Amino acid sequence: MEVVCMTVVRKAQMTLEKDFRIGDIDPRLYGTFVEHLGRSIYGGIYEPGHPTADEQGFRGDVISLVRELKTPVIRYPGGNFVSGYNWEDGIGPKAERPRRLDLAWRTIEPNEVGVDEFADWARKVGSEVMMAVNLGTRGPDEARNLVEYCNHPSGSYFSDLRIKNGHPQPHGIKLWCLGNEMDGPWQIGAKTAYEYARAAQETAKVMKWVDPTIELVACGSSHKSMPTFADWEAMVLELTYEHIDYLSLHTYFGNRDNDTPNFLARSLEMDEFINSVIAICDYVKAKKRSKKTIHLSFDEWNVWYHSNEQDKQVEPWTVAPPLLEDVYNMEDALLVGSMLISLIRRSDRVKIACLAQLVNVIAPIMTKTGGPAWRQTTFFPFLHASVFGRGTALLPIIKSDKYDTKDFSDVPYLDAAAVYNEEQEELTIFAVNRNLEGGLEFTGDLRGFEDYGVVEHIVLTHDDLKAVNTADNPDNVVPTTGGSAEAVSGQLSALLPKQSWNVIRLKKGYSR
Repeated sequence: MEVVCMTVVRKAQMTLEKDFRIGDIDPRLYGTFVEHLGRSIYGGIYEPGHPTADEQGFRGDVISLVRELKTPVIRYPGGNFVSGYNWEDGIGPKAERPRRLDLAWRTIEPNEVGVDEFADWARKVGSEVMMAVNLGTRGPDEARNLVEYCNHPSGSYFSDLRIKNGHPQPHGIKLWCLGNEMDGPWQIGAKTAYEYARAAQETAKVMKWVDPTIELVACGSSHKSMPTFADWEAMVLELTYEHIDYLSLHTYFGNRDNDTPNFLARSLEMDEFINSVIAICDYVKAKKRSKKTIHLSFDEWNVWYHSNEQDKQVEPWTVAPPLLEDVYNMEDALLVGSMLISLIRRSDRVKIACLAQLVNVIAPIMTKTGGPAWRQTTFFPFLHASVFGRGTALLPIIKSDKYDTKDFSDVPYLDAAAVYNEEQEELTIFAVNRNLEGGLEFTGDLRGFEDYGVVEHIVLTHDDLKAVNTADNPDNVVPTTGGSAEAVSGQLSALLPKQSWNVIRLKKGYSR
């Protein structure tokens, strides 16, 4: 192994065993999100005048990048937007669709893209739709009509209307959100926990009466710092438990005070949030003497703070202004990697997650109107997890040197998860080295994987934590396959570069 001189080298050890299983990973853990917000749709996925646009006006370059991510489910149409959205505005002849004031983001919504177009686009990128219904200004009636429009074959008013609008086959949308962040005062039609729980309970009933095969996600707290957190979850579950399948979680992190060690430890807060919500779900299960387990949908998560100030300068009541266009850097990619690791390590209960969002709006993919599309730094850890993180999550036993920050103590320099694909006889280790001063001597006792060899060791790093990718320099921060990982007789060794995201892929019987 090549010896690399680094300033302060730390050490970490991992033990893995095939029988130390957390659970099977639902592919929907690698979902994303497209909202009618900023340039996410108009100028993002949809730009009829673009050189790569197809016959429906969808950008071909964006379609290619989304396909690359292999994201299995995409949440739509919001987000805050959905709490004031009339889905009927986005169907039928485009020339007859109304232009509306979107109060959530103070823009004009032209309704050129609606449920039919988005379902078509999702098929083009190989994803399913996770549809949200409006429980802000609307309720059970509109929600059940939308299920009928999307999923009923024919012979009813709304199913026949879909057919009339050029879609003879049902969209077959199986995953639905019962509103969005309904505890937030920023939300149109915000509700108390009881008000929301009753609305969600009745909406869930009629939606499943229309299509009993659908799955439903109820709103949890908008974030764990909400004053009603925990009480909200308990009340919502009390009334909806037998009608829903998942409870949602949302969280975003930022580095406003430029304290990178503290910022990179934020995934510990995500771990705590997940564990707290699981505890609440299981409390209600015990209280109800139920045999049903409620799983989690972490359907909004990301880094979000770079664009906060510039968004204040945007002129209101325009179509698709540049909003929430965070330009992500190297340290953001590291935290996104750790957040993915957190999701994988609790994949026994977190079955769905949506990186918020997908294009232009706090997104891994950026576009220039009339110009190119490119991958942000955060594109790569999400890509690697989505492509290589399919299978069974294993429980890693980790011993690592640690550090303290102003908000966290005993932060391990190594953050890691492992995924075993038994069918393919492959083992993948995802690892973040939080050490900003040097490498991390990483060793692994891979019990039961003695005959596995390292296929590749992918590394994403950069000397400048603030380095970004742009339209003019799209390959400034990109992964390489030059990592040092080796496996001999079930013993793994690697020197993880400082401030790096690592993917170590092993396969049975493989030798270099």
